[in-house]
Amino acid sequence: MDISAGLVIAGAIGAVVGAMITYLWRFSERTQHTVAEQPAPVVPPGVELVLSVLSSSAVLIDSADTVVKASAPAFAMGIINDDRLEPDELMALVRQVRRDGQVREADISLQPKRGTTAYIHARVAPLTSRLILVLADDRTREQRVESIRRDFVANVSHELKTPVGALNLLAEAVGEAKDDPEAVVRFSSRMHLESERLTRLVQQIIDLSRLQNDILSDDATAIKVGELVGEACEHSATEAEHKKIDIVTSVEPDLQVHGDRSQLHAAVSNLVENAVTYSPEGSRVTVTALLDDGDVRLTVTDNGIGIPGEELDRIFERFYRVDPARARATGGTGLGLSIVKHVAASNGGTVEVWSEPGLGSSFTLVLPAFQHDIDEDSERNRA
Repeated sequence: MDISAGLVIAGAIGAVVGAMITYLWRFSERTQHTVAEQPAPVVPPGVELVLSVLSSSAVLIDSADTVVKASAPAFAMGIINDDRLEPDELMALVRQVRRDGQVREADISLQPKRGTTAYIHARVAPLTSRLILVLADDRTREQRVESIRRDFVANVSHELKTPVGALNLLAEAVGEAKDDPEAVVRFSSRMHLESERLTRLVQQIIDLSRLQNDILSDDATAIKVGELVGEACEHSATEAEHKKIDIVTSVEPDLQVHGDRSQLHAAVSNLVENAVTYSPEGSRVTVTALLDDGDVRLTVTDNGIGIPGEELDRIFERFYRVDPARARATGGTGLGLSIVKHVAASNGGTVEVWSEPGLGSSFTLVLPAFQHDIDEDSERNRA
């Protein structure tokens, strides 16, 4: 190869190498320029970790009203739809905070397409110049408890007014009839009935207040079911005799349950008393107790007026009466079945009900059977 040919080849190689170096330099420059122009991260470092440990549902909203980050509870709560915040009241709160930078709080109701209304307490605050933080707490249970409390207070006030008002009127009547012994006896007898009704109502309110948490009492002991049934029937014996109602019992021997004796006495007595109260004269009330797959099933059956099917889901509500006029005439408070339900739950059991208008009703208290250890008894006897 001559010198001129070598120079030509060397020049060509140099040109190619130069072009490659120029390309790589320009590519590197463009890359550096692109990296330098990338915006800062939308979510500041560490925020995701903080959101993950918050007890509240947390949502981050950017300047375009788009959800850029949200904790799992926020999705479960239903306040996010795709990448938007719901409902409109909550979004309006976000826009107000973005305008003036002031932290705001509000109670907001959520009305899903299906299901019951939910209630949340929302706190909205600016996090950065671009981000708004929304913290939401589910207050549905608190709202329901408060609603129940208000209804309970209103119902108690209403129920107390009746006997208290009657006693006041009867006391005035006695004073005006002081010269009429027969009238005094009649009015005093009515006063006695109203005072008994008032005493029963107050006692049932006290019993119910003790049962609200459905927690087993510290006084739980082994209880013979036969004795429990006998005491409950004795409680209603006078009323049953007055109406010529036969109370028939059938209890398997040696049945025992473990629970609070006073609570269970109140529950069974309420069931027997209701059966006698709502049964016609000359009818029969049956109380049975048997062992069924580890449970004691104590059933009170009557041939009374029965309960319509649409009412069965509500009969355990406090102060609820299927027939208010009849209940008031018989002195019913509307608390008896509610007490039965809470007693069952407090002692690890449940309540079942069957009823048919015109045929009667059957209430079954299902409680875990208590089986004492025979070996322990033998050891105790030998000792």
